[in-house]
Amino acid sequence: MKRKMKKSIFTNPVFVVIAALFCTALWGSATPFIKTGYLCLKVEGIPSIMLFAGIRFFLAGILTIVICSLIERKFLFPEKENLKYVGIISIFQTILQYIFFYVGLANTSGVKGTILSGSSAFFSILVACLVFKQEKLTVKKVIACIIGFAGVVVVNLNGLQLNFNFFGDAFVIFSGVSLAFSSVLMKLYSKHENPVVLSGYQFVSGGLVMTVIGFVCGGTMSFESVKGMGILVYLAFLSAMAYALWGILLKYNPVSKVTIFSFMTPVFGVILSKLILIEESAVSFANVLIALILICIGIITINYQKKED
Repeated sequence: MKRKMKKSIFTNPVFVVIAALFCTALWGSATPFIKTGYLCLKVEGIPSIMLFAGIRFFLAGILTIVICSLIERKFLFPEKENLKYVGIISIFQTILQYIFFYVGLANTSGVKGTILSGSSAFFSILVACLVFKQEKLTVKKVIACIIGFAGVVVVNLNGLQLNFNFFGDAFVIFSGVSLAFSSVLMKLYSKHENPVVLSGYQFVSGGLVMTVIGFVCGGTMSFESVKGMGILVYLAFLSAMAYALWGILLKYNPVSKVTIFSFMTPVFGVILSKLILIEESAVSFANVLIALILICIGIITINYQKKED
């Protein structure tokens, strides 16, 4: 009875909307805070970026495990046979995704980075349908993906020229592909293990790997800034909260129904980047508006198809 009650809550449309929007709002706030954190903690160069990201996610994993263990009143640890799932998710959700994202974000504007990161919603649907065969790829889903990618192209247009930075813009898109695989894998492996446990321990393992790599390669950070340390703790918190909740939503709902809300990440990110960051953005307001409209149309198209299915 208790399990059925929990499932009904996590599949309730109102709860899914509120929870998914909360997650995307947290992720949207990450971009401006990461770039601000770079300045406050004097993070320069790829090794230092790796060190910064590794510490953040290691802390996020510890927070997730401690908080959830206190709630459950027992220490949470994955079953021995499920440790391999933790490692696989860690590779895609933390290590690959954030190597690409952090390096990419250091080489593009906050506004542009947040919009490009929204492409993960469409990659998730394609991966779920074509690679893992969890859902059926319909004509409307294909059309929606094309419309969504049109938004990605628009945000990279400078006049009539395509303004695309490989180590910036392309890396952010690669992070979206990695996130897509991690979302589908999280749904698949949550059949065998608590998604919150998977999320917490993949952060710990992935964060530890990135921290070691960053440190060994000569990465450095300044821990003198109180503001910078506060940002680091906030980034760890948002990861712990958002991914744990996102994992639960993926466990009880189709991948497309959950990842469809990822379009709100660039919306929140653009707004917060404009408010928080002081940087010259090559992206015009018109391009941003058109890109967001196209992404929203793509999302609505997919959502409409899901209601018909």
